[in-house]
Amino acid sequence: MTERRGSGGGGFDVTLPTSNRAVFCHCHAGSDRECMDSITFRSDTVLSDVHMYTPNIRHLMVRLNTVGQPVFVSKFKILRNIHVCSKDDIGDLSNEENRVLVDVENASTDQVGCSNTVANEKKVDDKKETAPTKILLDDDGDLDVIRRPSDFLNSCDTNLWREKVNPIIISKGEEFPFEEYDEDWSICNEIRIEHTMGTTLEDVGKQVWRGAFLLADYILNNSYLFRGCTVLELGGGTGLTSIVMATVAETIFCTDVGEDLMNMCERNIIVNKHIYGKAGSEIKVRELDWLRDELCTDPENPYCWSEEEIAHLYDHTNVLLAADVFYDDNLTDAFFQTIYRILSNLKNPSTIYLSVEKRLNFTLRKMDVTCDAYDHFRLCLADLENINDGKTKFIVEPIKLIFPQFLFYERVEQLELWKIIAEPLICNTQQ
Repeated sequence: MTERRGSGGGGFDVTLPTSNRAVFCHCHAGSDRECMDSITFRSDTVLSDVHMYTPNIRHLMVRLNTVGQPVFVSKFKILRNIHVCSKDDIGDLSNEENRVLVDVENASTDQVGCSNTVANEKKVDDKKETAPTKILLDDDGDLDVIRRPSDFLNSCDTNLWREKVNPIIISKGEEFPFEEYDEDWSICNEIRIEHTMGTTLEDVGKQVWRGAFLLADYILNNSYLFRGCTVLELGGGTGLTSIVMATVAETIFCTDVGEDLMNMCERNIIVNKHIYGKAGSEIKVRELDWLRDELCTDPENPYCWSEEEIAHLYDHTNVLLAADVFYDDNLTDAFFQTIYRILSNLKNPSTIYLSVEKRLNFTLRKMDVTCDAYDHFRLCLADLENINDGKTKFIVEPIKLIFPQFLFYERVEQLELWKIIAEPLICNTQQ
């Protein structure tokens, strides 16, 4: 089965991995039955698995978007004090001494962060180590599963159970004020992202993917690399990586295509101002179509570029980012053509950071497990490194994933991080 994909205006035929398909049925929620009946589910829906590994994170359904997809708001806690990434605090968190200082600071405060979480997990682990392992079997030798007591949900220990979810269903496509469902905006280390959990392939930018978390981890661990930079993110999606980058960088252009997606991204950026506000950074959501040679300057487009912004982009950008956007060969080609075109116009040497997840899929065409999208990505990397245009030299190298996690997700072995250094060649024209 194929699906039409058009990130950036075009469409191509791509095979949707069977392992990523999810079949949904219509669901109802009490008095909101009529509204829920209008939800659009399809059998070829692509489902992100990020939320599956956050059992203590509340996913609050708040509305339906313009195409009938349920929209959720999820809370992702940064596991260490976010303020260490501001311009006046500790620089390189990859340094062990700095990480110890941060942990001590967190342990001495009442903020919700990594220290308390890790401490609680360690207590549980200690109990597991000291408690004898006993397998309970019934009379027939089958495993006897102990059920939770009926009063478990009323336990005062909130760490033992997930938060109760009371969905707020708003009519299709309607905007909503965040304050209606939020309890406390004062938590400074908690990112709240509006997103979907299942979309067609053409709307996967509305979901949260592990590659964005991996890139965010790298930024938080190496904040000194990005202080005061002008950054361009391509395929920014929900804006999570740009929000984290804004804790250290000066200006971030978060780009994508599709008005519905970009509206969602802009709302996320506005509502997370508490994360990056103290750094004095600015995030601008702008359209960047990989299938077009020029930036959008149409004033009727709410996400068009002004002449001043285009000049700033080319005069000051020195970091480019992209998180998990390499799942279709045509889009991957368009991406590398776009960054080559942009780099050719930049005045400063630049570094590109790319996260990718190597997805293994069984295809009937080859009757084998393959990772065609990843293989094509690697070919594009090699082609970029082999470019000999006399203008720019590209150095491609993988980044070892030896830095700690700041965000809670499953860092699977298929996740990779790549760095591309673009060095302008200086030609000596003097006789």
